[in-house]
Amino acid sequence: MASTGAGERQPMIIEANGTFDVPAAERVVRQLLEAGPDREVRVDLTQVRDFHDMGVAVLARALGGRRHVAVRGLRTHQLRLLRYLGIETDDRSLVM
Repeated sequence: MASTGAGERQPMIIEANGTFDVPAAERVVRQLLEAGPDREVRVDLTQVRDFHDMGVAVLARALGGRRHVAVRGLRTHQLRLLRYLGIETDDRSLVM
């Protein structure tokens, strides 16, 4: 998992790969918290090969009160799960 973004004006990029389980989701949540509430953040999950529902639930909890975040790489099941948990999504990604 990596994050980039040199300045506050540039969006912070958070990447995850492999398995997105609870520990991976917690790492993403920590980076979201470090970014602060007003910084634009992009979470790239396109390289994740295996999503665990509990990891998605941890991510959903962190996204619930957040603005300025886009998540890429979610599949139909994960998008449906986020909607069930009260997070608005479109057909291919999550943009808040």
